[in-house]
Amino acid sequence: MLWITLIIALLLLVLAATFLLFRAEDLSHLDETEHPVLDQLPSDGHEAVLSRLKQMGRATRGLKGRARLLATREHLDHISDDLPLTSDIRPQGARPGNTDPVQQERAPDRSQARGDSNAPGSNPLPRGEWVIAPGADTRRRLLYIHGGAWAVGSPRSHRGITDALSNAANAAVFAVDYRLMPEHRYIDGVRDCRDAYRWILENGPDGPEPLAFLVVAGDSAGGSHTLGLLAWARDRGLRPADAAIAFSPSTDLTFTAPSNRGNIATDPLLGPVFGGLSKLPLPVLWWGTLAAFRVSPTHPVASPLRGNLANLPPTLIQASASEMLLDNARRYTARARAAGSQVTLHTWPGMVHVWQLFVDLLPEAREAFEDVRNFLDEVEAKAPDRRSA
Repeated sequence: MLWITLIIALLLLVLAATFLLFRAEDLSHLDETEHPVLDQLPSDGHEAVLSRLKQMGRATRGLKGRARLLATREHLDHISDDLPLTSDIRPQGARPGNTDPVQQERAPDRSQARGDSNAPGSNPLPRGEWVIAPGADTRRRLLYIHGGAWAVGSPRSHRGITDALSNAANAAVFAVDYRLMPEHRYIDGVRDCRDAYRWILENGPDGPEPLAFLVVAGDSAGGSHTLGLLAWARDRGLRPADAAIAFSPSTDLTFTAPSNRGNIATDPLLGPVFGGLSKLPLPVLWWGTLAAFRVSPTHPVASPLRGNLANLPPTLIQASASEMLLDNARRYTARARAAGSQVTLHTWPGMVHVWQLFVDLLPEAREAFEDVRNFLDEVEAKAPDRRSA
């Protein structure tokens, strides 16, 4: 009987610890907000995108563990190789003898460039690449944070997006090459993005230069970092971004949004990879996230939805009505608006997660970047005084 008593006591202890560690506000009331979806059917190019996703699956078939991770990184890094990019691409922070930072070791030693992101005056040189469209004004700068579940992706893999953004924003885009899990801690990637934010306030592709207009943007996991950066910059008293853009952002790692489970079958990218995980009991997901990220899933650094969303820059969020992260976008939009921040959510029907990557195949991707252009024009029209250098 003693062992039964011990087991019961242990279970009660785990339940108490779960309640105390992961106690968070119930945000289900945010799901009552209505968000319109564009009235159109997916274009024919959507089938070609699905074919590409299947190619990615075949590239990693039969592989497990680190071998699967490396194969996914390699495949994704070449996804934009055939795009007719118009921008000049300039690496930054590359090691001597290597002109493309994403071809270097995926766990780079940044010890010489690191600093304390919270220390006043600290401005370490970030690694990444500049993407500059013809005629882009380098006093207009856009910090881009790529997605990939914080474990894959790079500036190279997302050149289709950064090239299109440089054209749409008439800005020099800096795609930060932040450190990835599992070689590094989640918070290391966060700090790299913070360092890049501080640095881009004073530096352009040719060195120190005044800043006229700043945008922060990212997709998926990078969208989470993007939204987190906005609040961090506000709290540090740094110059705020003039605007922000998030493509299909992760905003809440508690996995309590309905679409995390409800859209598994309709999400051809995230569904096969994360659908099984999303079906696990929530306490199991919370403890697993804490173990992997070393950050509680209820903390705003991992779940920007659960932070202070007041006094943030104008933000455009784009999401697909069929993806698992749909309600991450909807809940963030509703809560930020309630806090008085200007957030616009535009939703496309039937698109894959971060369809903006496939600008060569999807008219909807080109529509998305035109939407970005219009949004930035609106922001500038409403705040012309913030455009001057």
